[in-house]
Amino acid sequence: MALSILDPTSEAAPAGRPLAAERLRRGAAAKIALLDIRKPRGDVFLDELEQLLVQRGHTIIRAAKPTFTKPAPQDVRAEIAENCDAVIEALAD
Repeated sequence: MALSILDPTSEAAPAGRPLAAERLRRGAAAKIALLDIRKPRGDVFLDELEQLLVQRGHTIIRAAKPTFTKPAPQDVRAEIAENCDAVIEALAD
């Protein structure tokens, strides 16, 4: 299965970006944090994404910022860094 990375910005000519170093082995189960930054409908996106990731055998940890206007609290960042193999942050409107 090919991996496609989509750039959500509206760049007229998107620049190529290298992938981060491989942290997760393809096909191996991982513990993934889904971080809701509290933008409208971000939770809807994360609900759907969680279903897909669980179907693929991953363990999901849900986390949320108190508001999208401020950084995630230190305790939330520390918990994700200590307990998860990867994090996905939801941006939506």
